[in-house]
Amino acid sequence: QVQLVESGGGLVQAGGSLRLSCAASRNLFSFKAMGWYRQAPGKQREFLARIAGGGITNYADSVQGRFTISRDRPANTVYLQMNNLKPEDSGVYYCNAVLGTETTWGQGTQVTVSS
Repeated sequence: QVQLVESGGGLVQAGGSLRLSCAASRNLFSFKAMGWYRQAPGKQREFLARIAGGGITNYADSVQGRFTISRDRPANTVYLQMNNLKPEDSGVYYCNAVLGTETTWGQGTQVTVSS
């Protein structure tokens, strides 16, 4: 089993940047993939970005070109660099990890973008 802890959220003005971190309790080599999702109030959780074990990345159209997912394997951490933030980017951001057939989620970190 793995534990995931997100951090780095906060309040930022539109056009600003934040970097989220997701620290895993075990080596990232174990994971098939890790990803970032977002849930705004009253909405379903939506996919944002994913990095596969081989390093291939995928992004939702809504964040393509603004967000970048990366990983630091020695630190067992995955990051989400978010640039040119918009008010509609506000929500709780979650990371997940796919290990075999199981998916584990972190507790989330709040991001609020003011206009």
